[in-house]
Amino acid sequence: MTEAPLAVDPVPSPATPAQRESWRSLNWGRVRIVARSDMRQLLEDKGFWMPMILLGAIFFLFIPTVLLLSITSIGNVEVVSQMSQTLKVLPKSAQAQIEGQSDQGRTAYALAVFLLAPVAIVVPLTISTAIGASTIVGERERGTGEFLAHSPAHEREIYLGKLLASLLPGYVTTIIGFGIYSLVVNLFVGPEVGGWFFPTPHWWVLMLWVVPPFLALTLSVVLRLSARVKSTAAAQQAAGLVTLPMIGIAYSQSTGALFGAQAAGLYLGAVAWVVALFGLARGMRAVSRSRLLGVADGV
Repeated sequence: MTEAPLAVDPVPSPATPAQRESWRSLNWGRVRIVARSDMRQLLEDKGFWMPMILLGAIFFLFIPTVLLLSITSIGNVEVVSQMSQTLKVLPKSAQAQIEGQSDQGRTAYALAVFLLAPVAIVVPLTISTAIGASTIVGERERGTGEFLAHSPAHEREIYLGKLLASLLPGYVTTIIGFGIYSLVVNLFVGPEVGGWFFPTPHWWVLMLWVVPPFLALTLSVVLRLSARVKSTAAAQQAAGLVTLPMIGIAYSQSTGALFGAQAAGLYLGAVAWVVALFGLARGMRAVSRSRLLGVADGV
């Protein structure tokens, strides 16, 4: 008597149309499990979190300290005087925002408040895109994609878990770095402008309203790339190209505020939120069980 062939567990079928109609069908517990699993792996990898800390320290502590200390301590040197004279060519509305009685104070204020603002975008984008680039294709390369593909989690839940695991390290590092940067600015520039003044309203808008959607928007593209490419190296190269226009927009936002466009950050953040939500909705379609298994076309 011949034995019946062993049954093979089929790949779980996608959710029903009714489940797809609403976000309420999501199991947020599964989302947290996916995110927590990825973040635990990151924390256990010194090769990840040590460069992350070093990157934040360079941009939020070392560079600002060296620049601001040099400007406020070297006195009426020709370089500071020339930089201060350059500020006078700005519109009156912009000059009115720059505080300080001396050349050193005004130069340091402009540098701290406006010209270093893009670091708040560079740091989280660099960290989060490095994680997001490998988060899905890395599952295939490590051979763990099969586990996710056969898990009870829906593709949308897997996508959101991966998104959170990529977004949180970069944003948390930036928030901590922002606190350190605020201390540095107030210690070195505060005495030149009459006391502690930082963060300014422009920086609050940048950190709480502009940075989060920029991260989400960038990651919506990076995760799609990670799901489609064949290797982590290819995903990281493509992710690097994605961050360049985002950094350019960050510079334009800080420049707009410098030239008197007080609402520039509010408008930019609102547009970024709309585009980010659209990008995330589209990006969810890129994550499928077949791609996790590496059997989809184009993978």
